[in-house]
Amino acid sequence: MRKYGWILITISSLLSIDAKAQIDSTLLKRTPVDTAKNLLNMDAVYNRPFLQVGKLPVSVGGYIEADYGYIGEDGMTDGHSFRIPRMTLFVASSIHRKIKFLSEIEFEEGGEEVAIEFAALDISMHPLLNLRGGIVMNPIGAFNQNHDGPKWEFVDRPIAATDMLPATWSNVGFGLYGKYYLKEWAFGYEAYLTNGFNDAIINNGENRTFLPASKENKERFEESSNGEPLLTGKIAVRHNKVGEVGLSYMGGIYNTYEKDGLILDDKRRLNVYAIDFNTTIPVTKTFIIGEWAWINIDVPGTFSQQFGDQQKGGFVDFVQPILTGDLFGFNNASFNVAMRLEYVDWNDGTFRETGGNIGDEIWAIVPAISFRPTAQTVIRLNYRFMEQTDILGNPPAKISGIQFGVSSYF
Repeated sequence: MRKYGWILITISSLLSIDAKAQIDSTLLKRTPVDTAKNLLNMDAVYNRPFLQVGKLPVSVGGYIEADYGYIGEDGMTDGHSFRIPRMTLFVASSIHRKIKFLSEIEFEEGGEEVAIEFAALDISMHPLLNLRGGIVMNPIGAFNQNHDGPKWEFVDRPIAATDMLPATWSNVGFGLYGKYYLKEWAFGYEAYLTNGFNDAIINNGENRTFLPASKENKERFEESSNGEPLLTGKIAVRHNKVGEVGLSYMGGIYNTYEKDGLILDDKRRLNVYAIDFNTTIPVTKTFIIGEWAWINIDVPGTFSQQFGDQQKGGFVDFVQPILTGDLFGFNNASFNVAMRLEYVDWNDGTFRETGGNIGDEIWAIVPAISFRPTAQTVIRLNYRFMEQTDILGNPPAKISGIQFGVSSYF
C-alpha cells in the first residue's frame, strides 16, 4: 500500500481544500480542449481539459473508461464480462509562463496496477527549443502520445499499439522539442534520450519477440538495464487543409551484455520505424487516422525461429459523422459510424529449412457506431472480428464478439 500513499495524500489534499474553504462553484474554471486546426499529435499531452480551483497554481483533470464485452473464439466463449480498464488523473501546474509541469497517473483494472505514465518538467527557451525532463512518453508513432480513451470511437486500443509496440511506453530521460508555424503549415520535432528495453523482449511468457514485455520492468524508472540510452525521435508536418504526417524512430541496445566487467553477450540492437497520418475530408467531414510500424531486432542465433527478428503492423480508422447538432438535449452532439482495419505480423519472414512463410499474425475488422453528447464524452458500440494464425500457418482461429463502452474526460 505504500506505493499508493503519496497518490492518496495528493487526492485527499485537493479534496480537503475544497471542503475546508467551501469554494463557490463560480471559482471553478474548466480549461477547454484546444481545437485549433494546426495542433500536432505532439500537443496531445497538454491538449486536455483541466479544472482549476480559484487561483490555485494546480489544475486537475482525467478520464475514465468502462466497457462490456461478449467475445468468442471458434464457437467458445467465457460469457459476459464487464470491466474498468483504466482511470487516469492529470495534475498540471504553470510554475512560470515558460515553465510547466504535467503528470499523468493511470489506475488500471480497477486499481490493480498504478502507473505514472508521464511526469515531466518543460522549460521553454524558444518555440523551437524546449527542454523536457522526467518521465516522458516516447513519441513512436502517433497513438503512444495521443492515447486518451475519449478521443477514440473504439473500445479496444489498436493491436499494433498494445501487442506489437508497447502502448503508453514511457521512460525516464531528457530531450528537446519544438514547433514552428507558417500560415497553413505547422512543423514539429522531438528527440529524447531515455532508459529503454531489456532482455524481456525475447525472454517472456509470450514465446515470441514481444516488445511490450519490457513494460513489466519497473526498474527502468530507476536505472538503465544495460547502461545504454534509448534514442527516440520524431518529426511531423501538418497542413490545415491536408492533414498531418509524422515520421518517427526508436532504437538502442536492449540486452544486458555486460555485468561487473564480465562480457555476457554481444550488444544486441532493436530499431523501430513508424509513419503516422491523419486527415479530414472537407466535403464529407470523414476523419481518417492511422499508423504503421516496422521493427528490426537482433535475435541471438541460439533462439528458435519462433522469435522473429522482423515485425510489422498498424491500423487505420475511418470516422464518419452522420448527425450533428442538438441531439437528445445535448448541444453540438454527434452520431458517428466508424471502421477500424488492423494487422500485425509478429514474425515477418520465412523458415530457413523450407522457405515457407512464418505465420504468427493477426488481422481484425471493427465496425462501430458512436454517440458523442459532447466532444469530451463518447458512447461506443463495436463488433470485433479477428483471425489469428499460429507460427505454422494452420487454419486461423476466428475471434468475434460485441463490445460496448463509455469514456469521458472529467
